[in-house]
Amino acid sequence: MTPAVFAPRAQFERLRGSRGFACEAAGLWSVGNLAVLARPCVAIVGTRSATPHGRGLARAFARDLAAAGCTVLSGLALGIDTAAHEGALEAGAPTVGVLGGGHAKFFPPRNRALAERIAAGCGAVLSPYPPDEPARAHQFLARNAVVAALADAVLVIEAPARSGALNTAGWAAGRIPVLAVPGDVDRPHVQGCLALIRDGATLARHPDDVLEALGRTRDAAPAVPAAPHCDALEAALLAFLRAGEATIDALCAASGGAPGDVLAALARLELDGAVECRGLDRFAAR
Repeated sequence: MTPAVFAPRAQFERLRGSRGFACEAAGLWSVGNLAVLARPCVAIVGTRSATPHGRGLARAFARDLAAAGCTVLSGLALGIDTAAHEGALEAGAPTVGVLGGGHAKFFPPRNRALAERIAAGCGAVLSPYPPDEPARAHQFLARNAVVAALADAVLVIEAPARSGALNTAGWAAGRIPVLAVPGDVDRPHVQGCLALIRDGATLARHPDDVLEALGRTRDAAPAVPAAPHCDALEAALLAFLRAGEATIDALCAASGGAPGDVLAALARLELDGAVECRGLDRFAAR
């Protein structure tokens, strides 16, 4: 996978410079179709040491939410994350994974094939770190912040009292809906979920609870936005323009593309009806 750089959504920009968010990247590195971030995005997170029941729940929630028109986000870790990505793929829908290191230093190695399936299935694999940056423990906190920043809701499934999933929920709290699936009160692997519900998170019993928190219904599912020609530069430009119109110089800086390449990509996007020219050097998504 050869990643390109794109400028992230406004939510990510607001997190940059926040306490605990140490990533110095100018943007996110991406492989795949960034247009899927325009759909309602639900982050599904939880423990790496998930039970078979928890993995089954994550797959079922992800499959139903993806079928209802949501993009499922997660961290490409083992356990709940893996099950969530697989559930979305089972629905024939795109999903987005966020790494804690660079694409070329993929971690965990066991999920590289899953990441390739995600990118090939009109989804995307993102990282706040350049391709050759190895994954280190503290970087997963920044990964969690990116997941929360790109999400419109966070769903936690099977999180113990100390869990990275709770860190993701913390980044989301007060900004977007946070939901948690309950469990038996004497089971260690759900103590984090129970604490979230005690502290005000919405109890999630069914995917419809998540859709309700988003103010959506199953009948409101939008089509999957296409990435014209599956070109990484075009997808990066389209994702940037969905946040508002921009100049050629801004698009070159955001995508890392040369002016000639950016102009050619914009011309193709115009022909596909995905963007429009507004003046001599300003473009916007349609």
